[in-house]
Amino acid sequence: MELNAVTTSYARWAPIYDKTFGAITNVGRRRATKYINAQLGTDVLEVGVGTGLALPNYSAEKSVTGIDFSNEMLAKAQDKVDTQNLTQIKELRQMDARSLDFPDASFDQVAAMHIVSVVPEPERVMTEMSRVLRPGGQIVITNHFSRETGFLAFLERISAPFENLLGWHSDFEINVVLGLPELKIVKQHTLPPMGMMTFLALQKDAI
Repeated sequence: MELNAVTTSYARWAPIYDKTFGAITNVGRRRATKYINAQLGTDVLEVGVGTGLALPNYSAEKSVTGIDFSNEMLAKAQDKVDTQNLTQIKELRQMDARSLDFPDASFDQVAAMHIVSVVPEPERVMTEMSRVLRPGGQIVITNHFSRETGFLAFLERISAPFENLLGWHSDFEINVVLGLPELKIVKQHTLPPMGMMTFLALQKDAI
């Protein structure tokens, strides 16, 4: 994805996101936040917080920082924080996920829900998320990953040329997020609808 395409796509989707793609991916958000709530440590970074659909699901014991590149999305997320009095949300910031403005080892968990296939340079984003994660912490990802066979694989291939219009990679491969040697898979399973999405938890090596 090109950066200007991402910016344009986010601005286009922001007004209707919650009732369209956001509704389809809510199962993944609920699973991810439930999993994070059960983990030790309080400091959570949500990369690609979007309109803030996941924010009410974090427990009161967590201290959540959310970042997103889109100011339109962040405005909607901030409105949820204000109107729902979400005191577990520490701050929301506009930021490029490829260059996170946080020191090394700042967070106990990092959440990336349905964003790794829409950001430019996803490998660089994964490196940044690992950098700001504390040793022994986990990156929790929910996302669509491509298939090699079947009807869904066919749909992914024919949709691929329209990625800048759609705002995501339909043929995004899981190996893109599995390239860092310090991150090991601790959980992986499919999610509804129709197993289109995947839940993935990656733990960073302890020192």
